[in-house]
Parts: sequence; structure tokens; C-alpha cells
Amino acid sequence: MQSLPQISSNSLKTYISAVERDFGFNVDYGRIVKTFASDESVPQGKYSLGEVVSVSKEVIMGSSIEFEILTSHIEKQNHTQRVHYRRLIWLTNAFSKKLGNIKAAVALNFAYYNFVKIHGSIRCTPAMAAGISPSIWQVSDLVELAQ
Repeated sequence: MQSLPQISSNSLKTYISAVERDFGFNVDYGRIVKTFASDESVPQGKYSLGEVVSVSKEVIMGSSIEFEILTSHIEKQNHTQRVHYRRLIWLTNAFSKKLGNIKAAVALNFAYYNFVKIHGSIRCTPAMAAGISPSIWQVSDLVELAQ
């Protein structure tokens, strides 16, 4: 890499140790902290965070620039993966229960998304846009490489 990676997360405390373990201090890392109003109208046991009352950004390590601390890209990627791949949705009968199966399926899904699928906004695959691949792959290329 030519520069330090910029990593952003929400305020889950375990992310700090995970980033430090995997990157040491060779990373620009910041997090978004959201404060939620308590909402008594939500039934007990129902998953709901309530209304966001404040948002702040914190630099955890490195020299993150505040406007670069954002999670919207990964949230969009997570949404796309859930829409395209039902194994990731917990309350469905397709939810994966074996770690090996889900690892293989997620890898295949990411490979398809990045090397095979043409994206309307960039009119090519993400791998082509990034200069990683000179052409659009076929599904048969993925199958061949997986063997």
C-alpha cells in the first residue's frame, strides 16, 4: 500500500483491539459514536435502537481526518450482500449454520460481485475499474479457479 489504510467503525469497543491486533499502529482509524434516545414505545425484546439524538466522530489512532470517518460504504456493501445472498439473513431458513460453508459462499459472492457483475454506475466490473482485471469474467472462470 502506498499510504496507511483508513478504517472507520461504529462505537463497538471490540473493534479497537481488533484493528490494533491486525494493523498495529500502521492505520488511520476513527469511529462514529451515535447516541440514541430511549424509546419506551418499542415492545420489550424487539430489536430497535430508537431515534439518533447525536453523532460524533473520534480519531482512535493515526491521523484520521474527520470527514473521512464514515461507515456508509461498508453499510451499502453489507446491504448489497444481504439482498443478494440470503444465507446472511439470520431470521430465514437459508441462514448458514456451518462456518466453512458460509466462508466459501461469501467468497464466491464477493468474487462474482467484483469480477463478473457489471455495475451500472461504472459500466464495468469493480475489478476492471480498479485496474485489477482487464476484462469481465464469466461464471465459468470463477468455477475453474475454485477447483
